[in-house]
Amino acid sequence: MNKMTKWLMCGLIICAFSIVGCSNMDDAESEVKSIELLRTSQSWNEVELPDYPQGRPELVAVKYIIPPGKKLGWHHHVAMNHGVLVQGELTIIAQDGKTKVMRAGEVVVEMVDAIHHGENRGTEPVVLYMFYLSQKDMPLSVQHPEISLE
Repeated sequence: MNKMTKWLMCGLIICAFSIVGCSNMDDAESEVKSIELLRTSQSWNEVELPDYPQGRPELVAVKYIIPPGKKLGWHHHVAMNHGVLVQGELTIIAQDGKTKVMRAGEVVVEMVDAIHHGENRGTEPVVLYMFYLSQKDMPLSVQHPEISLE
């Protein structure tokens, strides 16, 4: 298993334990279960992820809440990241027009160094947990306000 795969799996394990920790454990079936949600070396648009940079890693976990009708601005990520949508429906649009619709329970691996944006076209807030495989002082995203959402 290469370093990048190990970092992605580490983030997914943290995410899985976060979600499992929120569930009700009062039932008779309280055995630990391990369910692999994703194993990939590609982003959602089927592009290979870059090699992990050299140096000390900084893992960052962020909870995003996106209200209905809200559009995120065009941006790109420098650091590899992935996450789980736990509520709502999120549409991710690449600058070339390629689109992915994420639904609750799905895992996404974001694009790296490729401009894209997201929008909540649904009727309920989107709740998204994202895990960044970053380094100190590396931005989580770089905004592109010069590109219009219209």
